[in-house]
Amino acid sequence: MKLIDKYFLEKEEPVKSCLLFLREYILNYDDAITEDRKYGMPFYLYNGKMCCYLWVHKKYGIPYIGVVEGNKIKHDRLLSEKRARMKIVLIEPNEDVDINMIDAILSQIVALYKK
Repeated sequence: MKLIDKYFLEKEEPVKSCLLFLREYILNYDDAITEDRKYGMPFYLYNGKMCCYLWVHKKYGIPYIGVVEGNKIKHDRLLSEKRARMKIVLIEPNEDVDINMIDAILSQIVALYKK
């Protein structure tokens, strides 16, 4: 088992299932997106450049997608939480994932990194 797989499998349900879904969705969004473990967390790279990551919010205990260049992405669900550059979008693990919202954010990330 790869170390990155262990990160996901150690989580409790429903967080684990939510993170695994997000992982698969992000990896299948664009062929140029790959996964790596950085800073102890799963990072997603677009053509080798770090673009987003998955983590669990310490205060709320729910998964989120962290957007590396979040200050350049516009979406009403993105939160800065005192971060200058990165923003996050919280994902409620007990609800259906809002695919349209994820697509809107990922499309902006891909467009930004294609420049």
